[in-house]
Amino acid sequence: MTFLGLPIGLAPMSAKAPATVLPTSPVLGPSVTPKVIESYLRAVPPVDEVGAAERAAALSTRSVKRESKLAALDLAVRMCDLTTLEGRDTPGKIVQLASKAARPDPTDPTIPPAAALCVYPNLVPHAVRALAGSGVGVASVATYFPSGQAPLEVKLAEAAWAASEGADEIDMVIDRGAFLAGDCLKVYEEIAAVGEACRPACLKVILETGELGGFDNVRRASMLAMAAGADFIKTSTGKVSPAATLPVTLVMLEAIRDFYAASGRAVGIKPAGGISTAKQAVRYLVMLSETLGAAWLTPSRFRFGASSLLNDLLMQIRWVREGRYQSPDYFTED
Repeated sequence: MTFLGLPIGLAPMSAKAPATVLPTSPVLGPSVTPKVIESYLRAVPPVDEVGAAERAAALSTRSVKRESKLAALDLAVRMCDLTTLEGRDTPGKIVQLASKAARPDPTDPTIPPAAALCVYPNLVPHAVRALAGSGVGVASVATYFPSGQAPLEVKLAEAAWAASEGADEIDMVIDRGAFLAGDCLKVYEEIAAVGEACRPACLKVILETGELGGFDNVRRASMLAMAAGADFIKTSTGKVSPAATLPVTLVMLEAIRDFYAASGRAVGIKPAGGISTAKQAVRYLVMLSETLGAAWLTPSRFRFGASSLLNDLLMQIRWVREGRYQSPDYFTED
């Protein structure tokens, strides 16, 4: 199967194994100090904000032919982290969403499963039981989501507990207050420590780009998270506006490209928050393809943080195949 002339990853993702084995310090050397971090981040080039916005806008106008569109929609389904992060979440709701993640359209066995179900730590055991044998991963937010404002010991305990209960992936939040105050060593050390605490789970690091104050900080935070051992970098918690946008995601994609060129370590990306339509999802995939190429067109390196996207993807697949729209009433609610 191809998208924009490039092959797309069809193998199921292995969430517990990072793309490559992480050395002790892939780019910063054996001793990481404030001076080393400062030097590393000073070398990160600034972002041309106007250019990034124009590039993202230009890529979003790319037309996708019918065959490629169907492949893109299928791929987007497989890249979805079906997500529920509400205080009123119940075990029953988790079981329902697990069924949805495993069989997005019960009437159509050709529709692939989602990549993962993302829940709060307390609900991880319910998700693990409901998804056993399905091939769908279990992701858990952690480290005092969404603020990240808690002692490190609390963050480590939460991440370690979720992993010990069967979470394949941990979505941690960085301490934005520390980053904005210039304490980047603290941010680095917390990411590295959480990664050690939750292994072998995949570590996704949420930057909360809407709170970082500009593209230059998004790029610097991306490079810092990757140097600290992130398997994925993620735009947002979905609790802050703005969340994921095409220009911000482009800045992060280019950071991944540069980090890979410098270190040889491939890192994934997860835009989350505000992506609710198939048209938006295809635009993100076009930008991914143009920036990082075929090697990233796989759920093991790209995810959508989605709560309402999946049903629109299902409706669009039905339209491409049959030439007619199906009512949303024919699909289960997320």
